[in-house]
Amino acid sequence: EHNTKEFIEQAKMILRFDDPNLLEVRRNSEWFRKMPTGEFLKLLSMVTHNRLISRDMFQKRLTEQSDIYIHEMIYPILQGYDSFVLESDLTIIGSDQLFNEMMGRFYQERLGQNPQVIITTKITPGLDGVAKQSKSLDNYVGLGHSPRDKFGRTMRLPDHLIHKYLEVYTSVPESKLKELVDLVQKNPLDAKKYLAEEIVKRYHGDQVAKKERQWFDHTFSDRKTPVDIPNVVVNEQSVFALDVVQKFFGDKKSKSEMRRLFQQGAVSRNNVKIIDPSKQLTLSDGDVFQVGKRVWFKIRLQ
Repeated sequence: EHNTKEFIEQAKMILRFDDPNLLEVRRNSEWFRKMPTGEFLKLLSMVTHNRLISRDMFQKRLTEQSDIYIHEMIYPILQGYDSFVLESDLTIIGSDQLFNEMMGRFYQERLGQNPQVIITTKITPGLDGVAKQSKSLDNYVGLGHSPRDKFGRTMRLPDHLIHKYLEVYTSVPESKLKELVDLVQKNPLDAKKYLAEEIVKRYHGDQVAKKERQWFDHTFSDRKTPVDIPNVVVNEQSVFALDVVQKFFGDKKSKSEMRRLFQQGAVSRNNVKIIDPSKQLTLSDGDVFQVGKRVWFKIRLQ
């Protein structure tokens, strides 16, 4: 239920939810929850092992002698049957979902429907320049990220992907994209800032995008601490370093994640790095902590 709510909130940034004639939300539990085992086995009996194992992901696993689990093989069947129940006539997907939606065409034809048309979109490498964008790899820019995070994450992109991201993730017209080829080659930093601003603009508006560009320039280009950092109220002057950082993040980061930040040299107080999370600190009102490249907070003693 939580994931569904979060997914819909993000989808509202792109799709119109204000007109039931344009959009409806369906859950495949509507049909799978009440499906008898015998009916499900009939679905399985229509598909051969050879058809399923031909999926490129499975072929790669076989080559690497890696395991393939049964629930992974059944997944395309579940997704394919969704297309039949919904009487889908068109589906728009990332190219990595093509096999699953072809299974949808298969079931539609076998069960007497016209097969759906499939449109695939480009799958771009993530911010590491290697694997596709993934939450588990933390190499992505998410719809749910704040404008500041969208801008900052985009600035981590390798230079050779700037033009591709401009093409795929912004509303920059094609004529302008051609002009930007030279900028990407001659001044990739400015090109990346332009890309980050365009991505923020697309989801949060022009004014927010300009503000984030100014914040980034002020913070990183001018090497200054931002003026709008949040305060963290602390009741005791003598505390462990880890406890201070945890007070800021709350339950957003685990203790093991925070310890890694210390070990990586990502935590500092008043521009002095703190490597040991168990270090006892004597705090002063107004101390400025920085965590990573984009997080600051100020201590307020109470």
